[in-house]
Amino acid sequence: MMRLPIVSLVIAVAVLAAATRMASAQSPNSYPWCAKVITRTAATSCYYTTKELCMLTVSGIGGYCYQNPGYRGPAARAAQPRHTRRRVRPS
Repeated sequence: MMRLPIVSLVIAVAVLAAATRMASAQSPNSYPWCAKVITRTAATSCYYTTKELCMLTVSGIGGYCYQNPGYRGPAARAAQPRHTRRRVRPS
């Protein structure tokens, strides 16, 4: 009779441990852009994947965006306009 609760507990712990390993926590150093909001506290948030998303956040509330100095990933770069080639039709 005592066996079923113990087995259930072991299975529940195993499932929770597997779920914890699968979820990778994101830190502020996981994102290339930071926002500094100009308030009394001068809050900083470094959870932006693009400069455009960061700029949308600070627009209207005051602040600026800058590249995250602690970013550990591919080089952070501002979105570059894409140039498309135009086909020249023969006359």
